[in-house]
Amino acid sequence: MPTTVELLWGTAQRPKRGPKPALTLDGIVAEAIALADAEGLAALSMQRLAERLGFTKMSLYRYVPGKEQLTALMLDAAIGEPPNSADVQQDWRSGLRDWGTAIFARYLAHPWAIELTLGVRPFGPNEMGWTEAALIALAGTGLTGSEKLDTIVLLNGHARNLAQQVASMSGEGEVQFTEQFTAMMTAAAGRYPAVGAAFAEEAAAPAGKGGPDDALRFGVDRILDGLAVLIDQRN
Repeated sequence: MPTTVELLWGTAQRPKRGPKPALTLDGIVAEAIALADAEGLAALSMQRLAERLGFTKMSLYRYVPGKEQLTALMLDAAIGEPPNSADVQQDWRSGLRDWGTAIFARYLAHPWAIELTLGVRPFGPNEMGWTEAALIALAGTGLTGSEKLDTIVLLNGHARNLAQQVASMSGEGEVQFTEQFTAMMTAAAGRYPAVGAAFAEEAAAPAGKGGPDDALRFGVDRILDGLAVLIDQRN
């Protein structure tokens, strides 16, 4: 059976003879992503996936050994290709801001993928490409390799955490939070004036101000502000 790395990087040996496969690995992964997008990662199983594809569960194992390998392929496909290297070969700050905005959009499109980015695991070519793109943006800054990689961790962490929060607050979650927060502030009865003032000011902000886009930009720009100080020290 092919390993996760072999499947991610396309190095698994394929049979040279025999009938044309009824399924393709790309098709299986695409259907698995559609299922996770619609119902969440918890709803994904080899049995459910086989039923959606109109095949038996055992037939899927001819293409992918199990759910661990399947989810690794799903993550790499969902993250997709990184920003074009030509797009990030601008000034480092603009390049990294575009990078952070783009990866946030990918996480928001597939919130289930966030869970799969945690822990020790092999990277696929798309994920590796995102790292490459960010490193290209940082070329010429004078930062060390370790500092560049830590910068990517900070930006990715901010985008990932915010996307996870936004996903949990969408639809009924937002309504539930609003109701719960109103009840909490009523129960607190002025015990936390700074909290009340901050949220009141946010609620009074002009339309289009606040929200996940502003939170993303604010966090990214503050990370880049700190990085600019370090880069100035190096140069």
